[in-house]
Amino acid sequence: MFYTRFWGVRGSIPTPGPATVVYGGNTACLEIRADDRLIIVDLGTGVKPFGDWLAANEIKKHPITADVFVTHTHWDHIMGFPMFTPVFIPGTRLKIWGSVSYDGDPLEKVIGAQLSYRYWPVRLDELAAHIEYEELKQDSYDLGGGLNLVTTSLNHPTLCLGYRFEYEGKSIVTAFDTEPFYNLFPSDKDDPAYNEESAREGEQAAALENQRMLEFIKGADVLVYDTSYTEEEYKKHKGWGHSSYETAIANSLKTGVKKLVCFHHEPRRSDDELKALEDGFRSRFASEPLEILMAREGMTIEV
Repeated sequence: MFYTRFWGVRGSIPTPGPATVVYGGNTACLEIRADDRLIIVDLGTGVKPFGDWLAANEIKKHPITADVFVTHTHWDHIMGFPMFTPVFIPGTRLKIWGSVSYDGDPLEKVIGAQLSYRYWPVRLDELAAHIEYEELKQDSYDLGGGLNLVTTSLNHPTLCLGYRFEYEGKSIVTAFDTEPFYNLFPSDKDDPAYNEESAREGEQAAALENQRMLEFIKGADVLVYDTSYTEEEYKKHKGWGHSSYETAIANSLKTGVKKLVCFHHEPRRSDDELKALEDGFRSRFASEPLEILMAREGMTIEV
């Protein structure tokens, strides 16, 4: 048994209200099960209803043991942690994996800082759960029990990791909060800062990084990809660290992805708008060997 279930699909900020009830308004949280292994990707506000579900359905049978993979520590991806019910229940064991932040603070300090009286009535050292932290880099990891992990760096304003979980010949890949790599040096010869060698090296570096990204997602059974923008919207927000639907679809088609799940919905995007986009892209690419889905809370995909 290898499947994923969505508990939070929104980007940047929670968006509760009548316009988001179908697809959901909670920020990023993904549940993955590899037989009896529980994996959680990101601790956005979606982890609150997930924790409540675990308390109602599983904790009464046995203590919760889970591996938590944090893509990065922007607030929308960790802000649900203080409200995750299992951390208040004795017997819970969590191993939180992730990269260190740009300023060198360890993962425990960044996530745990939310649990201080300045922000929250419960402190980190008052939690009942046993919590360990493990630093990740761009690498491959044997997680045991036939479960393997490949990580890669994504293009986002802070260090952000993509995760490729492989189990029994199947793969679930996450590429939250990323955009195409691009030349950081001026390429316009009329620009006073233009330098031919730098421009050439910048183009080569961007091409190599984009190829690395394609190799990372290649052949994924399920790819959960940042699609905050349409391509027209992306032109206005280039450099913010988020991708377009068109980029996600093009990359998926290039690499033989089987199922693309569009994720990290723009906060102002309503249910009606998401439905129109989903229907439009599915119709447009109906002849392609790629299934396109819009992530929605509660959706489960078995691999």
